Amino acid sequence: MAQRSAGKRADDLVLTSPEGGVLRSGTFRRRVFAPAATAAGREDLSPHDLRHTAASLLVASGANVKAVPRMLGHASAAMTLDVYSGLFDDDLGALAERMDAAHAAHISAHPVGVLWARDKSPDLTPTPTRR
Repeated sequence: MAQRSAGKRADDLVLTSPEGGVLRSGTFRRRVFAPAATAAGREDLSPHDLRHTAASLLVASGANVKAVPRMLGHASAAMTLDVYSGLFDDDLGALAERMDAAHAAHISAHPVGVLWARDKSPDLTPTPTRR
């Protein structure tokens, strides 16, 4: 995309029709996408399927929740979460594993910090008294 954007103003078209005009989705789908999908043996594939796949890959790679809507052109992260909420269902287990790994890495890299984190409350075990 950087090469296609080189030398263009912010309001210039990046992806254009062969004539350099606006690329109409219906025309693109009929002339380019459908023949490519057929050639790949995926006549059932739609551009929306690819968009959903891109969102899935972004989420699976751990993309920031603010980066995903920017890449998909959503108005807000809430919209992305509403549309693709099912993609985040397995994240809690993976998040717990990443947090455990980060904690283990921190402990091994900073053993002194472990001493600071230890419980420093006084021992409140009753001691026997003499009579």
